[in-house]
Amino acid sequence: MKDILLDTHVWIWFCLEEKKSFSKKALTLIQQGGQKWISVISCWELAKLSEKGRISFSIPVLTWIRRSLTEYGINIADLSPEISVESTRLKGFHKDPADQIIVATSRVLTMPLLTSDRRILNFRDVETVW
Repeated sequence: MKDILLDTHVWIWFCLEEKKSFSKKALTLIQQGGQKWISVISCWELAKLSEKGRISFSIPVLTWIRRSLTEYGINIADLSPEISVESTRLKGFHKDPADQIIVATSRVLTMPLLTSDRRILNFRDVETVW
């Protein structure tokens, strides 16, 4: 089974057990796939969502992040020099730096990216699943 990289929203939905948010293919992959990974930038994105009041938890954000990683067996892909440079080589990709880092992480680590984000799904130079 192949390891998979979860986009930020997929990580949140998975940990909140929002199964109705997933396509059948995505749900099957996340339940039966190999190791689950997130980019370290997803932790920052989640913290920013909380800061802006777009998401809230009954516990501190850092506590939620740590619990979600432990309880759901999710690994963090650190931001390496290779990923940093790769994020600048995404010709024709949109300008969201977090998405650039996530896509570059998928490419460098050769893991399919599980996402429902149309802007990423429409980018042909990354392996996506939805």
